[in-house]
Amino acid sequence: MILEQLEATREELLAGTGWEIRPEGACKADRCVPLPDGGGERIDVRVLADRLGMALVHDPEHGVWALGPESGGRALLSAVLPDVTLPDRNGMPFSLSSLRGRKVLLVVWASW
Repeated sequence: MILEQLEATREELLAGTGWEIRPEGACKADRCVPLPDGGGERIDVRVLADRLGMALVHDPEHGVWALGPESGGRALLSAVLPDVTLPDRNGMPFSLSSLRGRKVLLVVWASW
């Protein structure tokens, strides 16, 4: 989303980012992220960018700002890990759900 100032209306943000500003905060589908004072009529895009993990870049030569896209940092759908079953070191199936209620450190690696 390209902006000429660091404030935007609710309608501009909805059209440019897909995030709707509601009393409970910035919402997209079933995700909501709280904003100070519910966001107000004009939204400070610096706060929105910080809360949603969006990049905010300034081009001083042209006097414009670029906002987005969101990285999802604070806008998780849930904090629940889906059930995953993988082979253990002996090739036997192991389900992560067997560890529910325990603290788990999950280390993954990918070659790409």
